[in-house]
Amino acid sequence: MQIIKVKHPLLEAQRPSEDTALIMGFFDGVHLGHQKVIKTGVELAKKHNLKSVLLTFDRSPRTVYQHEENYKYLSTMTRKAELVKSLGVDYLYFVEFSDVFAKLKPQEFVDQYMINLSAKYVIAGFDYTYGKKDIANMQTLPQYSHNNFETVTVPEQIIDGKKIGSSAIKEFITNNEVETANKFLGYEYQNQGIIVHGLQRGRTIGYPTANLSVDGAQVIPSIGVYATRIKVGDNWYNSMTSVGYNVTFKENTGITIETNIFNFDDDIYDQHVELAWVKYLRGEVKFDGAEGLVDQLKLDKENSLAVL
Repeated sequence: MQIIKVKHPLLEAQRPSEDTALIMGFFDGVHLGHQKVIKTGVELAKKHNLKSVLLTFDRSPRTVYQHEENYKYLSTMTRKAELVKSLGVDYLYFVEFSDVFAKLKPQEFVDQYMINLSAKYVIAGFDYTYGKKDIANMQTLPQYSHNNFETVTVPEQIIDGKKIGSSAIKEFITNNEVETANKFLGYEYQNQGIIVHGLQRGRTIGYPTANLSVDGAQVIPSIGVYATRIKVGDNWYNSMTSVGYNVTFKENTGITIETNIFNFDDDIYDQHVELAWVKYLRGEVKFDGAEGLVDQLKLDKENSLAVL
């Protein structure tokens, strides 16, 4: 898969040389609903001997249109690219969602980013918009197409009577329901980041931890202890992870993500890792001292291993 980063306007040299099936959406998290859209586009491309192209943005449109601050994402650009690549897309376009780009009128957007990307099919979810939703939606898209492409709308995807959506998944992750989030994502939710130095308190009680500083503005699971897996280098290891405030020792560290990796003793400071959240085990508990904490950590490890 080739990745093309676009700073508006789209350059002639960035346009594909072959006709395409163009997949549109922001795709934060690339959850099961997104996967249905992407797979539909990839299959259409193969059926009609086209290149599959996915066009997305470097940030959420909400941060520009609604001026949302501290917006949190289910996937970084790197993670999104990894997930999209696994679905067989040929070309991934990341467009910088600048203020100038955001001011494009619907017809201008269609002309410059659909027709100019040689689309013969444009594939998107039922709620995809490219301007004000009452005039720039999937139902009105054929009016802007000038018969250059066919519009393919993928209907709403449902699990247990609930729409599969990024907002719902974020709520699951931040409300002790990471297993439900994983069900809607179709994979175990991950955070990616760098291992940094902590207070090394865990080492003194027999449970050394790797402290994760996450990349960018990722959604972090709610306070508590989780069964997790962590990827260091090319290998995955079973682990348990605490998201919390170090309440037992009253250390003013803010929220930390601390992972105890089972049967592992390597120095991994400054290494980039991936942390997969498997199951929420319990909330944060304040103990009278180290002894009670150690007993709980032993039980947490047993419960984690039972899950993993």
